[in-house]
Parts: sequence; structure tokens; C-alpha cells
Amino acid sequence: MTGIHDSSELCGDDCDYPTELALRTILLPRDTNAQGTIFGGVILAHIDLAGVVPVRKLNPARRFVTVAMNEIVFHEPVFVGDLCSFYAQVCKVGRTSVQVKVLVKVQRKDDSDGEEIRVTEAEVTYVAVDENRRPVPVLPASRR
Repeated sequence: MTGIHDSSELCGDDCDYPTELALRTILLPRDTNAQGTIFGGVILAHIDLAGVVPVRKLNPARRFVTVAMNEIVFHEPVFVGDLCSFYAQVCKVGRTSVQVKVLVKVQRKDDSDGEEIRVTEAEVTYVAVDENRRPVPVLPASRR
């Protein structure tokens, strides 16, 4: 599998955070739409989960909620049995929010050479919140 070798593919050359394989799954028939391809909402849910993986590493004690997903364009369909890889990279850490770029690639179930095809990408914004769902700093005072 090709994966991500160049972290600039997600957030650009000036990013301080690594790109990581945050989630990998094979989608099932229950995830299909009326056209027989994987329902876009299923992919969006996986993007949301994959994006929060590197965010939690910034401060595992914090609770994060999703507040936005920007411009999601599906370039290729995803089929039952495709191996879906979700690569994530923190692009920006603000006082209470974190922006993450998530790239989705698939390896087709009948592809023996392991080529990954770019399916979609999204920028996701998470906000750190307290038990009352009020924004709080992402990082502890000692790391800001």
C-alpha cells in the first residue's frame, strides 16, 4: 500500500504535526445506499472518528466535540469490500479549537497490487469543552 509519505499532502509544508493512519476499515453491505455504493454519511462518520484521533493526543484529558466539516467532495465511489484508510493530520491548534485534515483513500477489494485511490478529504474543526459543554483551552497552561 502506498499510504502517505509526504505530510504536505494534507496540511502543507509548514505543519508541525505528523500525518498518521488514524483508522482503517472494510465497509459492509449494511453501509450501502440505493445505488449500491457506500453511503456518504457512513464515510463522514468515519472521517469524524479519524479526525479526533490525533486531537486526543494533544490533551487526552479533554473532551472534544465536532463543530464543522468543510468542503467534502467525493472524487470516487467506495464499494463494499474496499479497504478504507483514513489519514489525519492536525493543521492548527487554537486556544479552544483544533483543525484537522482527513484524507480518505481506498484499496479496491480486487486490486492485487495494493494501489490506494484518493476518495475524499475534509477539514474538521473540534472544540475542547468542559462538562457543561463550554469551550475550554485545548492545551494545559504549561503547554500553551
